[in-house]
Amino acid sequence: MRRNFPEANVAWLSNFTGLRRTVSALLCASLAMFAPQSHGQADVASKVQLLTDALNRAQDQLSQAQRQLQDLRQQIADLRVQVDSANRSASASAEQQQLSSQVEALKENQALQASEIATHEQDKVESESKYPVKVTGMVLLNGFVNTNRVDMPATPTVAISGAGTSGASLRQTVLGLDLLGPHLLGGHSHADVRADFFGSTDSSNTGAYDAVGLLRLRTAHAALVWDSTEAWFSLDRPILSANEPTSLTAVAVPPLAWSGNLWTWNPQVGVTHDFGASSAERFRVEGALIDVADPPYAANASPAVYPASTAEQSRWPGVEARVAFGSQEDAGFRLGAGGYFAPHRTIYGSQFYSWAGTLDYRQPLPGRMQFSGNFYRGAALGGLGGGAYKDYGLGEDLDDPGSYYIRPFDAVGGWIEMKERATERLEFNAALGMDSVPAGELRSYPAVAASTYQYLARTQTFTGNAIYSPSAWLQFSLEYRRLESSSVNAPAASSNIIGVAAGYKF
Repeated sequence: MRRNFPEANVAWLSNFTGLRRTVSALLCASLAMFAPQSHGQADVASKVQLLTDALNRAQDQLSQAQRQLQDLRQQIADLRVQVDSANRSASASAEQQQLSSQVEALKENQALQASEIATHEQDKVESESKYPVKVTGMVLLNGFVNTNRVDMPATPTVAISGAGTSGASLRQTVLGLDLLGPHLLGGHSHADVRADFFGSTDSSNTGAYDAVGLLRLRTAHAALVWDSTEAWFSLDRPILSANEPTSLTAVAVPPLAWSGNLWTWNPQVGVTHDFGASSAERFRVEGALIDVADPPYAANASPAVYPASTAEQSRWPGVEARVAFGSQEDAGFRLGAGGYFAPHRTIYGSQFYSWAGTLDYRQPLPGRMQFSGNFYRGAALGGLGGGAYKDYGLGEDLDDPGSYYIRPFDAVGGWIEMKERATERLEFNAALGMDSVPAGELRSYPAVAASTYQYLARTQTFTGNAIYSPSAWLQFSLEYRRLESSSVNAPAASSNIIGVAAGYKF
């Protein structure tokens, strides 16, 4: 802090300069006195008197300078006191401002914590179990243009000869609940459930994957998790289908369904165990029991008073297992192989078996790209989403009129997908899938499925889409699909499908 000296200090400096001049004059006079003189001794007395007067004046000026010097010291001390007082005031003001800021921050944190506590208490009030419940989902609008006729306009899986369709739908909107449960036996529990509005409005056309009314249960999971082991039960796609193609326009029926993607949601109960020396890449072993449903349109061929599936009539559950190595997260290399087996019994008393061997993989590539896919080979896979909507062919036993025999249809298929994450907000996906049943088997046996799918031998789908996410809660997509279907009793049919989608996640 800058301070100006008082005017008295300037005066003192002027007096000091005068004193210096007086002393100089006195010295000059002394020298002159002792120099040789031409006058007599009479001048000596006058010179001594002059010298005495000069010394007296110098002494007076020196005393005055000393007094002024003391005054200056006192003023400097007072000035220091004022500066220290000003500094203490500034420091106190800064401390006060800092304290005020800390108080405001504490108030904001207290308000935030109060809001979180209120939300937490609300969740606990809404959940009878007193454990946290989170509502999730996505409001999804999708529009479509089909150049030729398809089986389901909004989510087509089979192309049929005929005129195309256009329209829009919000029935693929998904609602979900995520739940955290108690700790039990050293592990923590969690669960979730998802539903959409894609149920059937026609009670005469309900099969294994439809429900009367718009609201339809999609998937559900409950698990007890330890460090490397998980015991669970679920309604979801089989553990053989570890990967899933990406699409925002095919949600109610997953992408490449009935074109190589074994997607169907079936009740399962199983155990998963991870082991290995590396935390990044580990071995995973999974095993489960599964209640396999009948193909969705084969169920309609059975009498209405016969609600049980062919797998349930066998009184034995199906079994599935899978072994994989690699990263078990959403990214990283992974290679897996699996197997499935399930007994079935029909209303005609005949018994047959469904089985499958599967291979799945995921390979990251340079440039933020990823290559993934699933393949299968088996028989009677209509209940898993393969086999062209069919499990078996039904033939009359010529040696025993009125009786029938069953022939499970072989099935082979799979899909591959190339994904590129151009940015954090934009990704591109291109996929090809195919599912087929040998045409020779179909010609020999009339199927028990509905007529649209009776002689369907192969479905093939190529799809490419771009998904843009301007935020974590908004998604937009443009997709193109080329759907081709082949039957043994009709020319092949195809349809070009252009779809758009806009989703809001919550």
